[in-house]
Amino acid sequence: MLLWLKILLCGCSVAFCVMLGYLAANRYRNRQKFYCQLYSFNERYLSELGYSRKPLPQFLKEYEYTGDFRKTLDLYSERVDQLVPHTFLTEEERKECTDYFAMLGKGDARSQSGFFSAQRAPLAQKKEDCEKEAKARGALYLKLGLLAGLAFVILII
Repeated sequence: MLLWLKILLCGCSVAFCVMLGYLAANRYRNRQKFYCQLYSFNERYLSELGYSRKPLPQFLKEYEYTGDFRKTLDLYSERVDQLVPHTFLTEEERKECTDYFAMLGKGDARSQSGFFSAQRAPLAQKKEDCEKEAKARGALYLKLGLLAGLAFVILII
């Protein structure tokens, strides 16, 4: 009976620690998803400015975005001028995103096209950096969680 209890406790501690590692890496995965969708949004908006030039509210409703990026679009479609509220972004990134969304629908198509074209390279670089960081940190935190769980197993036995 005591052996089964120890085995169960060891399994639970390893699972709990791996779960904590997964949750710790969640910040980097959210950041990666946000910047991937922001880059995609920027590309779609540029093509929209160049061709059909639909009104901004109609354009925002056409494409389905998910998660935190959708919340940000909803916030700025209501024209609330405040910092992007996501905690996985640094203060500087929040300011950059706020400035980016503040430019949506402001000015003529030519000036917007110039601004959003200038954002293409930095967004591509940020997207690539976030993908690398999410991959590296995600694996690191999972491994650290597993190692912490195994350390608890050693202490239990």
